[in-house]
Amino acid sequence: MNEAFVAILRRHLRYLPPEDELTPDAPLRALGLDSMAAVALMLDLEDEFATVLPDERLTGETFATAYSLWSAIASAG
Repeated sequence: MNEAFVAILRRHLRYLPPEDELTPDAPLRALGLDSMAAVALMLDLEDEFATVLPDERLTGETFATAYSLWSAIASAG
């Protein structure tokens, strides 16, 4: 996970305190990522990394943890 990815992701996790570390296995749903936030996050990540997540990657599993989302973005680009 690179710094740009983490910075974008943190903006969408309303329950992650600024001083807490975002670990790869962090459960995004527990940190405040609901379906509306996931859509906004996806659009921000696609813009930043100049990529598009394929429809088959738009699953709960992809958005389950920071690492699973990073893997999807990294493999899409």
